[in-house]
Amino acid sequence: MSSLLPHFENPPLTEVALSLQFETLEGLRTPQIGLVWAQFRDRFPLTEEHTPLDAIVERFGVPRAGTAEMRLQMLESPPVPRVWFLQPGGAELIQVQPDRFVHNWRKLGGTEHYPRYPRIREAFFAELQKFQAILESERIGPIVPTQCEVTYVNSIVAGEGWHSHSELGKVLTVFSAASSDTALAELEDAKVSLRFVLRNERQEPVGRLHISAVPAYAPIDLAPQIVLTLTARARPAGETLGDVLACLDLGRSAIVRAFASITTPEMHRIWRRNDV
Repeated sequence: MSSLLPHFENPPLTEVALSLQFETLEGLRTPQIGLVWAQFRDRFPLTEEHTPLDAIVERFGVPRAGTAEMRLQMLESPPVPRVWFLQPGGAELIQVQPDRFVHNWRKLGGTEHYPRYPRIREAFFAELQKFQAILESERIGPIVPTQCEVTYVNSIVAGEGWHSHSELGKVLTVFSAASSDTALAELEDAKVSLRFVLRNERQEPVGRLHISAVPAYAPIDLAPQIVLTLTARARPAGETLGDVLACLDLGRSAIVRAFASITTPEMHRIWRRNDV
């Protein structure tokens, strides 16, 4: 992990997720997920059931290569739910389904301290090792990675540096409301969607960085905010846990550099950037 990445003392982060997608484990049904939870229950005593996440793989050199491929399946029985294992308070959780393992950190009450990527990475690695050991002991099958995913969600609340959704250009360097004449009325709000190719050391395309910025309102006081989401998705170079971690590090590096590139120096001052 590079020590030369941009660094902010007070980033607007509200969620970080590290995810491994793998070939579907047909033997990982609801009872088996219960066995998995039993091994995590001491730290994650609460559970919730959710609709499974779709399997998405970034493709290159195929028709419609500019988009990710979503796999559709014809099911003869109801899908196995995605089960959340939650800590009390819900700030950290694990998500398990037959083709995915995820660790999330969330800022729910406004007071949670962001533990930083190295700590989340360490927790994810230990949890993934335990998950793999359970799969082996229960003879469910090996993990065959297909995609790694890193997501950072930022809730940028109005008040410092900008005040209304029409001022997106004060937050993002990639947006301008300038026009060639006076025909347009006052801008009310805007959305931004960007996609960048991720390459390995040999400059081969291995994934994509997806960036979106959407206008929203804070749930408590309804203050304007911009939800800036950065998701890096790539295929690991191999099938070992080391390959998985290297792929996650690549995605995290791309996200942190992109966040600094697409946000303005004024917002950097507010978030206390201290690497420059």
